[in-house]
Amino acid sequence: MATTGKTTATKTTKTAPKKAVKKEITRNDIITAYMDYVLEHEHTPKSVYKFAKQHDMSEQDFYAHFGSFDSLRADIWNTFFTMTMDVSHKNEDYHSFSNREKMLTFFYTFFELLTLNRSYVLYALHEQKNAMSKMSQLKGLRRHIKQFAADLIQSRNESKTNILLERSETIYSEGAWIQTLFLLKFWMDDDSAGFEKTDMAIEKSVNTIFDVFDNTPLDAVFDFGKFLWKERMA
Repeated sequence: MATTGKTTATKTTKTAPKKAVKKEITRNDIITAYMDYVLEHEHTPKSVYKFAKQHDMSEQDFYAHFGSFDSLRADIWNTFFTMTMDVSHKNEDYHSFSNREKMLTFFYTFFELLTLNRSYVLYALHEQKNAMSKMSQLKGLRRHIKQFAADLIQSRNESKTNILLERSETIYSEGAWIQTLFLLKFWMDDDSAGFEKTDMAIEKSVNTIFDVFDNTPLDAVFDFGKFLWKERMA
């Protein structure tokens, strides 16, 4: 077969580069970025706009999850509670625990989590000089802990056939919140290795509360009082 000597050019087409898919900004991304920011700069961001720009997100990304920095700060404490409950429930034996054991598990796990984030927690609580401002960011945590305690005492009351043996959910839940504030202050001031004194305070305070509700308070209260006196005078 004869050839003409001509070569046929092959036409090539360029493929346009794919656009990079923007990473979806999650609630946890924003929380992590905020906690890192305040620890590195030792002050809160000046505006959502500047904060978002510095972390490669838009204001819309931020407002999709939080209405303000105040709501973000409060939600960090809510997250501490949620994570504590998630970890507690991963224990296969948790549902068979007594209420006392469930409360001990809660506080041990909660303060282990706070210890992992100690620098932020100390900053968050020391930053707010006004007591009401401090309580504002803890408002959601207070609601969660009171509900947790109320659920515990409700389950106990349901097992009692005599109404005289039932316990007040309101008093018990409020007591659990006051106990949380006491332990939080104790933990903040604790300089013992591994925060072992906080662990002791958790054990003694929880046992005291339950002993009070079981109408055998004297020895427990006395023991707890000695512990507090020793720590105050040390």
